[in-house]
Amino acid sequence: MTGHTVLRDGTAALRREIEDELSSFFAARTSAAQVYGPEFARLWELAAESVLGGKMLRPCLLVTVFEAFLEDRASSSPECDREGLVRLASAIELLHFAFLLHDDVIDGDLMRRHRPNLIGSILEESAASPRSRRTSVEAEQDVRLHWARTGGLLMGDLVLSAVHQTIARERLSHDARLSLLDLLDHSIVDSVAGEHLDVGMSDGAIRIDLRRILTMSQLKTATYSFELPLRAAALLSGQSREAQEQLAEAGRHLGLAFQLQDDLLSVFGQHEDHGKDPFSDLREGKETAIIAYARMTSSWARIEPVFGASDLSEGDGLTARAALSECGAERFVRFLIADEIDACLQLISRPESALPERVGDVLRSLVSSLEHRRA
Repeated sequence: MTGHTVLRDGTAALRREIEDELSSFFAARTSAAQVYGPEFARLWELAAESVLGGKMLRPCLLVTVFEAFLEDRASSSPECDREGLVRLASAIELLHFAFLLHDDVIDGDLMRRHRPNLIGSILEESAASPRSRRTSVEAEQDVRLHWARTGGLLMGDLVLSAVHQTIARERLSHDARLSLLDLLDHSIVDSVAGEHLDVGMSDGAIRIDLRRILTMSQLKTATYSFELPLRAAALLSGQSREAQEQLAEAGRHLGLAFQLQDDLLSVFGQHEDHGKDPFSDLREGKETAIIAYARMTSSWARIEPVFGASDLSEGDGLTARAALSECGAERFVRFLIADEIDACLQLISRPESALPERVGDVLRSLVSSLEHRRA
């Protein structure tokens, strides 16, 4: 994001605090992995390099809303101290990392944030290592890619397990621990169901319509990116069930707006800002609200021949992008985003809101960041 921080002042310092916690986590895991051989330890080292450098939106959101509750409600009885809070917030970032790893395997992506992702890094190192097999260049590349994707998949599994362990071992009350574990399970199931729906529609195994696409967008992003950290912040700061549920609803609106923005940026955004292939969604045949709308217009005849083409050229990509804009798909999705943002703002501004003013300020700051988002 440019021009705005997600959560106002203090974000940079908080990000450093979370990155320090993540660095300690990966250093300990890398050291423990040595017993399994240098290759396995190197996998952890590469993972540590890949996880750092992101926006840390989810853990920053958890910590900032937690602190906003305590600042506004002196009578709150928090479930954890600052050290435990940062540890749990870092676990939320690890969950995000695990999902990204699995997503990169599914989508075949090798780049993220303007640099090789974990799979891309393993592939680069593998290419620098001589092999004794007598195989064709194509076959050798397939072997290296299989090795790299395997590393990404297995690391995703390992990190997902670590997230559960972190929450299960934190010093919380019995009820709070069970509630947080239930919330984690809910977030994982929603995200997996959303990914399943996403791939099913892209591969033609599930019928495509706008309702399903919006459901998929909600499941894939909203639950773990917004509902989880927001609801966890209320839970850990000792707030009421009503406050937790209101934050969960706000998170669902924000999460859908965030995912719809991702879809827009992937097609209409600047590669220099988001660091991804500017036509990856078109090349992969990714079913989004943009595509669902375009299918209902006469412009689809110009887009369909290149949609999902693995050899999509820059020229064809630019032509498809222009057609998506001209047919109104871009404008339609921008309207959907505005509707979700308005719904969130109305929710937190209701006179009977269970959320204190300081928490509302944090959410309004987040909305402002989303409205100016470029990556």
